[in-house]
Amino acid sequence: MSLPPLRDIISRHGLRAKKSLGQHFLLDLNLTQRIARAAGNLQGRHVVEVGAGPGGLTRSLLESDAESVTAIEKDERSTVALQELEAAYPGRLKIITADALETNLAELVPAPRKIVSNLPYNIGTLLLLGWLRQAQEWEGMTLMFQKEVADRLAAQPGSKAFGRLAIITQWLCEVRSEFNVSPKAFTPSPKVSSSVITLQPRPEPLAPARWEALEKITRTAFGQRRKMLRTSLKSLNLDLEAMDINPTARAEELDISQFCALARALDET
Repeated sequence: MSLPPLRDIISRHGLRAKKSLGQHFLLDLNLTQRIARAAGNLQGRHVVEVGAGPGGLTRSLLESDAESVTAIEKDERSTVALQELEAAYPGRLKIITADALETNLAELVPAPRKIVSNLPYNIGTLLLLGWLRQAQEWEGMTLMFQKEVADRLAAQPGSKAFGRLAIITQWLCEVRSEFNVSPKAFTPSPKVSSSVITLQPRPEPLAPARWEALEKITRTAFGQRRKMLRTSLKSLNLDLEAMDINPTARAEELDISQFCALARALDET
């Protein structure tokens, strides 16, 4: 199907990227196709894309075997541009002008559903935390973040990047790093590299814990990450030794199951 080049779409609709919206347009269709392939089998799946912009990734998703594509876009200039794709793929693309932070995406499409997005840099982490709270609603999430954020999501215990974000994410999902993307692939070019990751929700969380308790434990422990746990967690009055946790260890030395044990103990106090 012949569609105008993305640069023509951007020019015709005056789509100058807005810094306030964290916009960096991905125009390399080879890369957008690679992202779509990283999402795995899309046949029969309903795909939600957040921050569709001029529609580069949207095109690749529509060219896949996805049952439908729903594009969430806050910028009304972009939703007008996306209407050309809607006309080119009748019945396959739904465009919703909305703030993704205020939208329950799982209510928009039936299961099986996946999220595939080049996320706005300024709200990517906030969006993810909201989606993790309903992780069981999704078959998978293939997302592009700043490389620093992606590294934190995939970080392992003992590394400097390991922290609250890694624990909450890996507690609920298996994390797979896909590939890095150069700043030169975007218009305008950001100052940092990006990375694509895939999150596969687990059938059950890695270990029993309540979200709010796990969040409080990790916030308290990593709020003073250079200090020993007996100091950083002192205010919570937990018996670390009774849980076979070394009081002289630091937060990044514990694994996720140990943090879940701390969260359960917190609920019992």
